Amino acid sequence: MNKIKAIIFDMDGVLIDAKEWHYEALNNALKVANIVISKREHLKTYDGLPTQKKLDILSEKKGLDKSIHPIIQKLKQQYTMELIHKKCKPTSYHTHALQKFKREGYNMAVCSNSIRETINIMMHKSKLEFFFDFYISNQDVKQGKPNPEMYHKAIKKLKLTAKECLIIEDSDKGIQAAIESGAWVMKINNITEVNYDNITKNILDFEKL
Repeated sequence: MNKIKAIIFDMDGVLIDAKEWHYEALNNALKVANIVISKREHLKTYDGLPTQKKLDILSEKKGLDKSIHPIIQKLKQQYTMELIHKKCKPTSYHTHALQKFKREGYNMAVCSNSIRETINIMMHKSKLEFFFDFYISNQDVKQGKPNPEMYHKAIKKLKLTAKECLIIEDSDKGIQAAIESGAWVMKINNITEVNYDNITKNILDFEKL
C-alpha cells in the first residue's frame, strides 16, 4: 500500500483562478507590438507556459521582434500585478482544505511556471502562504513545465519518493510535467475541484493502488 505524505500544488488554475488574468495581461502587453492572441489560441498553445516561452513562440509564429521581449515582459508583469491586487482574494474551500491537510501532517508545496514575485504576492493575497513548506518558481529551474524539473526538485526537497507525493494540476503542460515526475497526479478542470473532500478521495484511491 502506498502512503502519500505530501501534496504539491500548481498555482494558476489550481489555487488561484488566474488564467484569465494572465491572458488579459499578456494581450495588454502585446499591444505595443500590435499582436492579439485569441482565448482559444491561448488555451491551445500558451496556457501554462512561462512568459518568456510564450514570447519565444510568438516570435516564431507571429514574427514578434525579439528585441522588445524585455519590454513586453516588464509590461506583462506590471499588468499581472495590477490584476492580482485588484482580484486576488481568499477562498474558503481552499483555506479549509489546506488547514485540514496541515493538521493531518501533510507536507505541502507550490510548483508554478510563474516568477517568484508573482507566487509570493498571490499566496499572500489569498492568505495561503502559511500552509506551504516552500514554493518553486520558473526562476528556480533551468526548464519550466512541461519539463518535470521543478517537480523533481520539489520531491527531492521534501526528501520523499515520487510515489509519496500527490501533484494537483490543470493545464496540459502541467499535467505532462507531473506525470513525468513519477508522482500521483490529480487532474482538475475547475478550481472548485480543489477542495478537501475531492483531494482526500484521490489520496485514498491512489493509496489503494
